[in-house]
Amino acid sequence: MVDIVLLGPPGAGKGTQAKLLQEWLGIPQISTGDLFRAHISQGTELGRLAKEYIDRGDLVPDEVTVRMVEERISQPDCARGAIFDGFPRTVAQAEALDTLLAKRKRRIDIVLYIQVSEEELLRRLEGRWICSQCGAVYHRVYHPEKVPGICDRCGGKLYQREDDTPETQKRRIQVYEEQTAPLIAYY
Repeated sequence: MVDIVLLGPPGAGKGTQAKLLQEWLGIPQISTGDLFRAHISQGTELGRLAKEYIDRGDLVPDEVTVRMVEERISQPDCARGAIFDGFPRTVAQAEALDTLLAKRKRRIDIVLYIQVSEEELLRRLEGRWICSQCGAVYHRVYHPEKVPGICDRCGGKLYQREDDTPETQKRRIQVYEEQTAPLIAYY
């Protein structure tokens, strides 16, 4: 059993590394971004609350995020551990995660910190496109699709997330520096 936290700013590659670790270790990736999108698309109460904050480029409040994560780690596929991608984002969330795991007689075993310059983060984020059907991620420079705007895997239409605009990304990076960077000292 292993529980891993991936730290780094938006666009650092946490999701990419989490997917590789998921394949290698056979434990699920838990992405708060994915949890938020699932709850938003399902129209849950937690999803509506999260959307208000995401649309402004702010962090979703801890109590909303922690409730989503708690629900997710209680599922059977998480019994052998999980890879936390984008969570925790604050020291309060880290403390809450410690409590949630302790209830299951578990703890964070590994913390990986991915460092990337702001210039590179913005370059990565502005070119990111996602398949509307299967969720595959493309990048206009680093991993382009074969046919513009069409997913190579399933033929779905590609779109850019609302929170991938340069203005929102700059705000997300600023919020990361203010609220998430202190996790480095915590761990």
